[in-house]
Amino acid sequence: MDYQELVIESFSTLTLNKIRTGLAMLGVIIGIGSVIALVSLGQASQRSIENQIKSLGSNLLTVMPGAQKSGAIRGAAGGKSTLTYDDAKAIQNSLEITTVKNVSAEYGSRAQVVAGRNNTNTQISGITPEYAAIRNITLSSGSFISQSHLTGMSQVAVLGPQTAIDLFGEGIDPVGQAIRINGISFTVIGLTQSKGGSGPMNQDDRIFVPLTTAQKLLFGVDYVSSIYIEALSETVMDQARDEVGYFLLTRHKIKDPSQADFSIMSQEDILGTVQQVTGTFTTLLSGIAAISLIVGGIGIMNIMLVTVTERTREIGLRKALGAKRKVINAQFLLEASIITLVGGIIGALLGVFISYFLSSSMGMPFVLSLPSVFLAFAVSATIGIVFGWYPAQKAAKLEPIDALRYE
Repeated sequence: MDYQELVIESFSTLTLNKIRTGLAMLGVIIGIGSVIALVSLGQASQRSIENQIKSLGSNLLTVMPGAQKSGAIRGAAGGKSTLTYDDAKAIQNSLEITTVKNVSAEYGSRAQVVAGRNNTNTQISGITPEYAAIRNITLSSGSFISQSHLTGMSQVAVLGPQTAIDLFGEGIDPVGQAIRINGISFTVIGLTQSKGGSGPMNQDDRIFVPLTTAQKLLFGVDYVSSIYIEALSETVMDQARDEVGYFLLTRHKIKDPSQADFSIMSQEDILGTVQQVTGTFTTLLSGIAAISLIVGGIGIMNIMLVTVTERTREIGLRKALGAKRKVINAQFLLEASIITLVGGIIGALLGVFISYFLSSSMGMPFVLSLPSVFLAFAVSATIGIVFGWYPAQKAAKLEPIDALRYE
C-alpha cells in the first residue's frame, strides 16, 4: 500500500467538492473552537477573580459577624452587630496574640453621594488608618485617613478612581473638592490608585471615610461590618486564626466554640470557594460545547455515507482492477481523518482568537489552556476515526459486480 499516494488521492477527492467538505468540517470547527474558547475564558475569569482577591491584601484574615464554619471556629446563628471597634483594638493590643501584625475595623454601607450636579450611589467604607496597609491601598494623589481624623470624627473622604470619575469626570483630580454623603458635607483628601474589579468587590467604586464618622455621623451604628487582620506571615495563618478566634470567644464570654457569634475566613478559604465555583462552571460550559463535537462527528459520518453512495461505481471499478479491501477502507478513513484534523486546526486557531478578543475586551487576563488544546486535537482525531470507520467499512465491503451495476 502506497500511503503517500493514498494521502494525495484523499486530498484530491476532498477538494473536488469544497462545499461538502467545508460543511463536514464546520461542526468540528465550531465544536473545538467553542471548547477552547470557553475553557480559556473560564480560566481567565478565575484568574481575574483570584487576582482581585489577592490584591485585597496578603496574609489576610477577615472576622465577620454571624454563623459560618472556618477552621477551629464554628459560628452559630448570630446578629450582624456582634463585632465592635473595641474588639479590633483589643486584638491589636492583646499580649496573648503573637502572630498579628496589623488590625483594622470597617463598617460598610451604600449611600447617595453628590458633587455639584453629579451624583452616584456607591459603597461607603468607614475604616481605620491601618486599613491601607492591610488591604494594599495606594494613593495616586492626596493622603489617606489618619488617626487624627479617626479621633476627631473628621468629615474627610478618600475616593476610588471610578467614584471620582462618576462625580467629577475623567482626568480631574478631586483632592480638595467638596462632596455630600447622605446630605452631609465632606472634603476629599485623597484618590486611590485603580485596582479593578466589579460588583461589591470593586475597590475603585467606593469612598473611604473615618470609621467613627461613618458610625456616628452617617449611619448611627455602634458596631462594625468586619475586622481585617494581617498575620505576620503565611506560615502562621492557622495559628493567627486560632489565637484570634479563642481570644474573641473569651472576650465575648462564649465558652462553647460551636456557639461563636463570629466567623473567621482567610484568603485561601475565599480562593478555594472561587476556584470550585468557577471550575464547575467552566466544566459545565465545556460539556455543553463538547456536544457540538458529537454533532459535528455525526455530520462527518453522514457526509461520508453520501460520498460512499456517490462513489459506488468508482469503488467497484477500483476493486475490479485489484484494489484490496483494506486500501478502500484506509482511503475513506483517511478522508474522514483529514476533515477532522484540518477542522481541528482551524477550530483551535478560531478558539484562541475568540478567547483572546473577549478576554481583552472584558479586561481579563488572556489564559490559553494548553491541555484543552491537546484534548481538542485528541477528540478531533478520535471523531475522525470513530465516525469515519462505519462509512469506510461500508465502502470496503461492496462487491465489485454490485458496485459496477449501481445506478
